[in-house]
Amino acid sequence: MFMMFAMTTDAVGVIIPQIIKEFHITMTQAAAFHYVPMAAIGLSGILFGFLADKWGRKKTILFGLLLFAANSYLFAVGNSFWFFAGLLAVSGVAIGIFKTGALALIGDIADSTATHTSMMNTVEGFFGVGAIIGPAIVAKLLDAGTSWKWLYVIAATICVALIVAGSMVRYPSTMKASDEPVDLKRTFHMMKNPYALGFSLAAFLYVAVECAIYVWMPTLLLEYKGSATFFAISAISIFFVLRAGGRFLGAWMLATWSWTLVMVIVSFAILVCFAGSMIGGIDAAVFLLPLSGLFMSVMYPTINTKGISCFPKSQHGAVAGVILFFSCGGAAVGPLAMGALSDFAGYPKYGFLLATGFAALLFLGMLFNWLRNPAQAMLDRLDHSEY
Repeated sequence: MFMMFAMTTDAVGVIIPQIIKEFHITMTQAAAFHYVPMAAIGLSGILFGFLADKWGRKKTILFGLLLFAANSYLFAVGNSFWFFAGLLAVSGVAIGIFKTGALALIGDIADSTATHTSMMNTVEGFFGVGAIIGPAIVAKLLDAGTSWKWLYVIAATICVALIVAGSMVRYPSTMKASDEPVDLKRTFHMMKNPYALGFSLAAFLYVAVECAIYVWMPTLLLEYKGSATFFAISAISIFFVLRAGGRFLGAWMLATWSWTLVMVIVSFAILVCFAGSMIGGIDAAVFLLPLSGLFMSVMYPTINTKGISCFPKSQHGAVAGVILFFSCGGAAVGPLAMGALSDFAGYPKYGFLLATGFAALLFLGMLFNWLRNPAQAMLDRLDHSEY
């Protein structure tokens, strides 16, 4: 499931240059192909995340997959920029619904907060695989003279197979809390919780940094004229390969070392990659920006699961929706602001200066988390009561 929708969301970096040519639009306008679905995923997470707790994981996942499949097939009949943008908004709503159900389900399957994080890194590894497959499919379609939009039809067909498989799988039962109603009001109340808010802000910053790579790196490197042409052409693929491989490795790392220390190390390495790219220019960026994928690999699954694990399993759907909302806020606001700044200044590097600032804030947050470890007491308590 994670692999399937990553094929579409993470292929946007190679689609954007095509739609700029096809529809004669600016970088800021083209960024709608990224920020529209991301905003829709975020709103869906906050508005419908509680459904995974109210309806159950299975019904929520299947409903989201049905909506995604039906909507994605409509790409085959569209020919206008805003029609496609509308379809992307609906697909974002669908992803928000089935992803929160899936995130809650992973918590049901895990037997401790540590295995929850390790398992999530493994699942996100498949997301990374989808991020490799999606751009490769788009490249093949374009080489064959076929439109990029057929990527969504392929994803819809895979989604139909997932619906059939998902309908036949037995899901673990989840204990429901009886002391409060499972509704949208509870979700908004959860946003005031310091654990939900802290991990959500970390997710916002991380996703803003990550999206800088797969949305705008291909555009930045278009002007590269050095001898490492292979790296420039393959930069996005190298990034996704390193991110996917690193997530499988991350499952082992987090089972071996302190997660707070791992987060400090990798966030600092990400900052070095971005700062080095700005100081060394495009000749350094062609190597350092793809390399950042290796260090990014472990961050989001860990931030996500540690945030979810700070709550009882009966609330996992709602808190997953809250974190997803902030994640998609970073995915929407970050690239949009980068595109606007790049258009204003006349060069994509200025957008990456903004992303470097996001990376610096992320590192400072992870440093504080390592020094103070504010969530450890809550994680220990729920480890005994929920797993």
